[in-house]
Amino acid sequence: MSRGRMLLRLLLLSVLGGVALTLAPGVAHAQPEESAASEQVSGTLQTTLSGPIEGVEVVVTTPDGTEIDTVETDEDGRWVVPLPGPGQYTVTIDEEALPEGVVLNGADSRTVTVDAGRNQGVIIGLSDGSRNSGGGTVRWVQLFVDGLRFGLLIAMAAVGLSLIFGTTGLTNFAHGELVTIGAIAAWFINVEGGVPLIPAAVIAMVIGAGVGALNELGIWRPLRRRGTGLIAALVISIGLSLLLRYLYQIIFGGRSEAYVDYRGQRAVDYGPFTLTDKDLASLVIALAVLLLVAVMLQRTKIGKAMRAVADNRDLAASSGINVNRVILVVWMMGGALAALGGVLLGLSDEVQWDMGFRLLLLMFAGVTLGGLGTAYGALVGSIVVGVFVQMSTLVIPNDVKYVGGLLLLIVILIVRPQGILGSRVRVG
Repeated sequence: MSRGRMLLRLLLLSVLGGVALTLAPGVAHAQPEESAASEQVSGTLQTTLSGPIEGVEVVVTTPDGTEIDTVETDEDGRWVVPLPGPGQYTVTIDEEALPEGVVLNGADSRTVTVDAGRNQGVIIGLSDGSRNSGGGTVRWVQLFVDGLRFGLLIAMAAVGLSLIFGTTGLTNFAHGELVTIGAIAAWFINVEGGVPLIPAAVIAMVIGAGVGALNELGIWRPLRRRGTGLIAALVISIGLSLLLRYLYQIIFGGRSEAYVDYRGQRAVDYGPFTLTDKDLASLVIALAVLLLVAVMLQRTKIGKAMRAVADNRDLAASSGINVNRVILVVWMMGGALAALGGVLLGLSDEVQWDMGFRLLLLMFAGVTLGGLGTAYGALVGSIVVGVFVQMSTLVIPNDVKYVGGLLLLIVILIVRPQGILGSRVRVG
């Protein structure tokens, strides 16, 4: 793909947030015909100590045994098999081709259901003994570290969601699409533009901030001036989320892609837990960015103005604060943080067109758990959700681990409805 075409697609991505509602009437017929045949199954074979496993045969069949294709994992342990259409498929790997010391966790095959237009990821558990070498303690420490990293990524995106709710009262269901646009923009810049991932991530943050500003200036500020109610705004945000999500699918496709940089890393042993260098970098970057956000909210003039508007918008306006300017900055900051969260999530889990939507429920869980409208509550609640979700796999299957975060949310709301850091509000 030429550089000009790539830049054109990036420009289209950057303006979607502000003009999506005006494009809606013509979008239904814009999907290319080839997207109907974009179903795939894919996965990655790797372990913490052995790293990516190359040359393992993967066979994909229908449930009645009809073979679709047979492929081998590449140098990064990845494999992809295009499918003739949606339906159920069985994925089987050749256990005898695994390296010495690597064994399967469970059966050597798995049946998955593939929806239309989707690249279905398949996880086949492998073990090299690294998780059990120190007994149960090593496993829960590993899960705690993984949960802390995941929680920080959720928090990075959720801080903007919480501040937007605090300053405008809007429950923005389209916030997950700001996560996705950051990951997709960084992918186009890194993979098709040949730009290293670090500057690509910075550019993606600028694009995320721009899309956030377009959302505020093009949609939400005019709606506030017209006196649109919060329920109507919530419904609009749901429609905007659906529109943007499927526009991303048209532009990016239903595939799952990785960045060019930092692929196929082996985990480093830190004693009771292991981490790849990219996961450690994601953890450190997320923690550093969130600390900077906390300092900004406490020490800077604009940060204090954000907290004032979130506490009482009318009182802040009467005190001389430009509320519209503060809300615009909140949208830009929220878009930039969400975009960076999407880049870091894509670094560990690969880039997909609906990755932000799948993270949205956990963002809402973290924001509600910590206390609606408070940035610090979003941080605390997201970390609790991330750790709880990962550590719940000690007792429940990995496939349903997100249910644990929702159960935690229900319990906390029963015991403390205002959330961990929220304050009681009298209604009526």
